[in-house]
Amino acid sequence: MSGTDYSYDEQGQFFPIFILTVVGIVTVPLTYSVLKPSSDPGATAPRIKSDYKPEHGDLIDIQRKAQRRKDRRLKRIITVVVGWAIMAFMAYLIVVTARTIPKIWNPYDILGISDSATEREIKSHYRKLSILHHPDKARPDPAKNETLESLNDHWVEVTKAYKALTDEEIRNNFIQYGHPDGKQSFSIGIALPKFIITDGNGKYVILVYAALLGVLLPYLVGSWWYGSQRMSKEKVLIESANNLFREYEEDITEGGIISALSTGAEFQKVLTGEKAESGLGKLESRILAEGDAYAHAGGLTAKDVLKLEDLDGGVRRKALGLLWAYLGRVDLGDASLDQVKLEAAPIAHALNSSFTAIALAFGTTAPILSSYLTAQNLMQAIPPGGSPLLQIPYFTPAISKAVEGDAKTHLSLQQYMGLPEAYRKRLTIGKNLLTESQYQTAMKVVRQLPRLQVEKGFFKVTGEKFIIPSSLVSLVVKGRFIPPGSENAPEVNELDLEDIDPEEDDLDAILGRPKKAGKGQKQPAEDKPIQPPLAYAPYFTKDYSPRWNVFLTDSKQGKIAVPPFTFTTFDKPIYDDNGKPTFNMQTLKAQFQAPPQAGHYTFVMHLICDSYIGFDTKMEVTLVVDDASKAEDFEGEDDISEPDEAGQMHALKTGAPPPSKKKQKKPADDESSEEESNTEEEVDDTSETDTDTDEE
Repeated sequence: MSGTDYSYDEQGQFFPIFILTVVGIVTVPLTYSVLKPSSDPGATAPRIKSDYKPEHGDLIDIQRKAQRRKDRRLKRIITVVVGWAIMAFMAYLIVVTARTIPKIWNPYDILGISDSATEREIKSHYRKLSILHHPDKARPDPAKNETLESLNDHWVEVTKAYKALTDEEIRNNFIQYGHPDGKQSFSIGIALPKFIITDGNGKYVILVYAALLGVLLPYLVGSWWYGSQRMSKEKVLIESANNLFREYEEDITEGGIISALSTGAEFQKVLTGEKAESGLGKLESRILAEGDAYAHAGGLTAKDVLKLEDLDGGVRRKALGLLWAYLGRVDLGDASLDQVKLEAAPIAHALNSSFTAIALAFGTTAPILSSYLTAQNLMQAIPPGGSPLLQIPYFTPAISKAVEGDAKTHLSLQQYMGLPEAYRKRLTIGKNLLTESQYQTAMKVVRQLPRLQVEKGFFKVTGEKFIIPSSLVSLVVKGRFIPPGSENAPEVNELDLEDIDPEEDDLDAILGRPKKAGKGQKQPAEDKPIQPPLAYAPYFTKDYSPRWNVFLTDSKQGKIAVPPFTFTTFDKPIYDDNGKPTFNMQTLKAQFQAPPQAGHYTFVMHLICDSYIGFDTKMEVTLVVDDASKAEDFEGEDDISEPDEAGQMHALKTGAPPPSKKKQKKPADDESSEEESNTEEEVDDTSETDTDTDEE
């Protein structure tokens, strides 16, 4: 007998193991992805403390809670919980289900004799069994649940066992195949209860398999592949990135970038169906109305108005109107419009990151700077060219205009906080201005804002005194976080402005990487990166960790010389446990390759924070690249002077003159000259001896 025999899990002892394994393969990795620490800096960053609630604060809170739920990956958490529940139930079934142990066919056990029985004993025992169990003589016993059929089956087994031990051919089958009937069918166990594929249920099983393998699996794989291919590196749709690329211009302004951002395909998801057209007239009438500090309430210029009016009605025109309403903090008088207005800002911020990447690819300075300024405007809900004072709680365009007076330029937060306290209060507190309590709340917030003040910027090559062509240069920026209005900031310690080279074997420090703790060791607290507070942006509906971008530009050509290096963490605490600034000197390093020719290169260094307006630094820095021969000459001089320096160090350490080295014997002809130059030789010998001693 040959072939394949399928056996099913009648007792249900293997089916739970199968389900437990399949569910565990999905649940365990998913659990790790849910429980692992978030890589988002904003997940553990501190926050600026404030009780200020902006207009439509309830809508902003709703949006932020929805964003947090999305960030918490609620669907994954639910899947993990359900997965572990199924696994627990399967484990329970495994424990309580009775085990059925398959028995190996053994003729000796069937006959009830020992393995050492002789053929004579076997035949004798068989005759006795035939008297008791032969179907013609045995009678079913109802008390033992015996039937005539069971008696016949038992006698067949006894006969097979007897022949397996006495008949030569049957015995050979038993020895070779383990069964008196010869080769048996190949048995395949299926970890499914038999009832699933019997009684007409087979078609349903086929449908389930078809749905899993023919529909669900291709859908999941296709969704993953299509999702990864339709998104850019900046997490925006490829279609949106292509639209932004077409909108790019060398002389594009911040207003032009706002218009370009409205081409994002992401807005189509927010403004679906009737939302694309409903309320458009009301929206435009509000943003184009006369403003308190601008020609239009939304902060649009005449050029921006023309761009808006040139667009046909639809998603893009409404998206652009919503962005200007958000930047101008315009109350649209409609809860649904105000809600969509708040949703548009994070979308535009992500699209602006994509536009920045496109501008960097072209390398022209002006569009790159405009994109960074646009990021600041979107974060703080201030139109291009708006007053930096609007970042202060309770400040409106009318209040900022009243504080600045007839000045042609806006006051920065530093300039405003630098005014005498009494004068500042007189400008800010009063009728149609701030109250005393509002003023105190505003000042408390401003004194917490992380403004990075650059103290020094210079170039160096690690371990070298000169910068030679094509060497790996580090731009070192030294700065301190000094919030606007800070008092008693200490003077700069000149030693803090120096950059000490790391040890030669400290590869992490040389490459600017954070030190890693050894196996089984905790990373020292002082080596952990310090996160700045989350951006204080009361109108922005998403938590965001500020980024500082350092890059060099060529002012003559208007091009980027060294692309931006982005910093999100720092090496020293910014605030102490009480929330007061520490004024620690922070070090930022950006490495790039030096020009291939020696000379003096003047660059403009930009340090831009993408979250606050008016906290940027712009300064000229000069890179001096020396000829390689100059460095070689310096190394030669350094090697020659080393013995003398070693001798001086020995004398300083011991307080005694160093021992002289034994003179070498010279020919007799040179004795007179040797006496004349004896003193000079002693000096030389002393230097050599000191070098050896110092090394020891």
